[in-house]
Amino acid sequence: MNADGTKQGFEIDALKKLSKSVNVPIIASGGAGSINDFVELFSETKATGGLAASIFHFGEVSIQDLKQELHNGGIPIRLN
Repeated sequence: MNADGTKQGFEIDALKKLSKSVNVPIIASGGAGSINDFVELFSETKATGGLAASIFHFGEVSIQDLKQELHNGGIPIRLN
């Protein structure tokens, strides 16, 4: 939660540690500022989901562009 609203990226190190200590799906929340933040999240951690709000609400990133970039990078995503 320390990264919430910062648009500086997800807490990758904390998410890596968390994924090693729990056996449940992890949904990252807080810090997303770009498409690359999601690419890093899913490439570097075992997170199964990522949340963002303001980058979508203010039109900085479109959901369709994000999904397409993740798909192009080989990250499994529902395109519809």
